[in-house]
Amino acid sequence: MRGGWRNLVVAGLLLVGSSIPGLAGVIQSDEWQAYRQKFLDPSGRIVDTANNNISHSEGQGYGLLLAYLANNRADFDTIWTFTRTEMLLRDDGLSVWRWDPAATPHVTDANNATDGDLLIAYAAALAGRDWRRPDLTAAATAMASSLSENSIETIAGSVLLKPGNSGFGLNDRKDGPVVNPSYWVFEALPVMAELVPQGAWTRLAQDGEKLVSSSMMIGAAGLPPDWVSLRSKPAAADGFPQEFGYNAIRIPLYLLRAGNRNRALLEPFQKNMVDAQGRVRLVDISTGSTRQLLDDPGYRVIPALVGCVLDRTPLADDLKTFVPTDYYPSTLHLLALSYARRRLPECL
Repeated sequence: MRGGWRNLVVAGLLLVGSSIPGLAGVIQSDEWQAYRQKFLDPSGRIVDTANNNISHSEGQGYGLLLAYLANNRADFDTIWTFTRTEMLLRDDGLSVWRWDPAATPHVTDANNATDGDLLIAYAAALAGRDWRRPDLTAAATAMASSLSENSIETIAGSVLLKPGNSGFGLNDRKDGPVVNPSYWVFEALPVMAELVPQGAWTRLAQDGEKLVSSSMMIGAAGLPPDWVSLRSKPAAADGFPQEFGYNAIRIPLYLLRAGNRNRALLEPFQKNMVDAQGRVRLVDISTGSTRQLLDDPGYRVIPALVGCVLDRTPLADDLKTFVPTDYYPSTLHLLALSYARRRLPECL
């Protein structure tokens, strides 16, 4: 197996024989406290402040990962308890994707979202390893096994990640299969491979990179759309905004955090996703025109981090300090800063 932890899973206990250091502690305590005060409900749910204060599996996964990176075990357990009792309700062991505090019942969509599932399993696996928590390792292994069995499929020789187990497949839609390139949490895939070695994780990572590259060829944007139809050649999927949007913004961050340094893959993001002032563009796929400009530091830090990796350009001063805004850009900001602190201190 390529890289990995060189671990052994025995009866749900992760026995660590790795030379890779733990990641806990790369988010500073004051950063995490600012994040938790704004987005962590006392019940343990992460609140999406720009989306009617709902919670979702993506947010729970991000919350778990950030709490782990901050080495805050108490907050991790609070988030984990809510996730386990309120969201890991499906028969396949994966998470429902949407939980609405204003609805009865609170679960308003029981389909899963595979990016959320990957994030939850990944965070549980890391915490289980570093904190010697066999319960978390067992839960992560069960989720990885279910993802391998139910959420990964091979179509026309390509290994794909279903966005959800229902509704996106070859026979579910006229333009199916439909995938979301930003659902490939690349850094999580080697960890899933350690937990469930029989899964097609390496091929999934390789084909995910190919998907990102081929999706950039759709239209005039030079950037991948959020949702891609693979019925024949890659095309923007029907029924979704035909844009490089809020989903796809995080693709280069995921590539970087997984250690990708491929200039050919990363440079289009550096050049095409920002305007002259460094604001992030939401882009019409067919025309390449700007639909919206995003000035939040949590968005701007991503192409800036790409620029540091490719050209050693340090981050601007306002990107180096975390001040929470809305849930999503704040989450991306902490993920970017934690990665730069660990692997790219020259950027800071």
